[in-house]
Formats: sequence, C-alpha cells, structure tokens
Amino acid sequence: MPDWLGIATRSLALLLVLFLLTKWLGKKQISQLSFFEYINGITIGSIAAEVATGLDKKIAHGLIGMGVWFAVPFIVGIISLKSKTVRDFAEGKGTVFIQDGKVMEDNLKKEKYTVDELLAKLRDKNVFQVADVEFAILETTGTLSVLLKKENQPITAKVLNMAVAPIKESQTVIMDGEIMHEPLSSSGNSLEWLETELDKIGVSIENVFIGQVDTYGQLTVDLFDDKIKLPSPQEKPLLLATIKKCQADLELFALQTNSQSAKEIYQKNSEKLKEALKKVTPFLSN
Repeated sequence: MPDWLGIATRSLALLLVLFLLTKWLGKKQISQLSFFEYINGITIGSIAAEVATGLDKKIAHGLIGMGVWFAVPFIVGIISLKSKTVRDFAEGKGTVFIQDGKVMEDNLKKEKYTVDELLAKLRDKNVFQVADVEFAILETTGTLSVLLKKENQPITAKVLNMAVAPIKESQTVIMDGEIMHEPLSSSGNSLEWLETELDKIGVSIENVFIGQVDTYGQLTVDLFDDKIKLPSPQEKPLLLATIKKCQADLELFALQTNSQSAKEIYQKNSEKLKEALKKVTPFLSN
C-alpha cells in the first residue's frame, strides 16, 4: 500500500474513533475544560496524530493507548458524580477573588492573577469598578462569576412588585418557505390560523424566510426580500386601547349622569375594568 494511502486510511479510521470517544465522554469535552479534561483531550489527540502519520507503528498499539486515556477520565467522571472528594480533586475548586466587597490578594497570588487581569475579567462582565462587586469567584473552568452589591443590581419586575406575563418558548413555524408542522402544533395553532395570519399582512408562505409564533401567540415573519417592509402587529395594542377607552367612558358616564343608581353602576363597572386592566396590561403591552 502506498504511504499516502496508508496515512489517509489511518487518519479516517482514527477520526471516527476520536469522534466516538468524544461523544462518549460527553459535552464537557467541547466546553470549557478542567485541568484533567484539558490534559486528557490533548493527549488523545496527540496519540491519534502520531499513529496516523507513523507508518512504522502498529495502529493497534495506538488504539490501546487512546483506550486507556479514554477509560481513565470516563471512570473518574462516573465516580465524581457520587463523590465530592474525587470531584474536587479531578476538577478543582473555585477560588474567591472578592468577598464582602474586598479583594482577596492572597487568592490572586495563588492563582497567579494580576490586578490587571482581574479588572479585565470584571470588564467582561460589564463591571468597571471593584467597589460595585459584593462577591466574585474564579470557577474551575476559568470564568469569573460576579455578584454585584444590592444597590448596583439591575431593577427587576420582582423588585418593583410588578406583574409580568409568563414567557414560553417561541416556535419556528415557517423556515425557508416551508411549514414546520410539529412546531405549529406545539404552538397550539392550526394551518388555517397560520394562513389567516399571513393573509392579514399580505404575504404568502413561499415568501417567508422565517416565521415564528411568540410567547403570546403572535406571528412574526422575516421575508426573503429584505426591501419589503411589513406592518407591525396591532391586535394587542388595539385591544388594550379599546379596554382603556371603555374604562374611561364608564368614568365619564358616571360624572355626567344625574341618576344616583346609574352613577353607582357606572363606577362599579369602571373599577372592575380598572382591575382587569392591571391583569391584562402585561400581556397586551409591547
């Protein structure tokens, strides 16, 4: 067999073996690695490269070496699921860099980090002042997790005690001009509904590059022709405006009527609509 054909054959065989070994080791091998996983990945790849190009070496010996380097982390991974001691040894522990708003200089030296490197890590998290940080830890993967002080944390709806609509996964119901029937069914809509929504905005399915149903059941589309401008959905804003107008009209009727009983009915129903508005506004406002 010619040398070039032998190298090509070995390379294809080892590529398949490496792919299968990596699949068995799991997604952690293609994410940010721990020390142990980093060394393991490099070694298996080096063995494969050496066997692929070393025509004087037996491929079986290389496969044995790769098998050992596969088996060790695989077994350690299984044991780590049940033993925190083994997990801490194999994957390491996080190192606290900032605690109670104070920089832990000794921990920086331990991990061989300079102040400049710490500041760069903080900037990656959109934090530009150490004084804004309550707690920061360097994870075993090398990423820095940051907890801001309470006064510097973003304001959320929970902090403001505001009611917000629940969010569900958006469903892609049209892709490359083709209807995706399973996501359409998952969104709780039918083919007739989809055709009706497309008729409202004046486009056909064949002209739609991507069509998605959002968390509120509203269809949004992107067309193949980027020059065509589509009207923004108006159903929810119109419904919200109509309810607000009805509530305002009831208040106005209560002020204009001379009948005490009618005034009470108008005011009572105006209050009911006001309460309903508080509940539906998060769902209907854009």
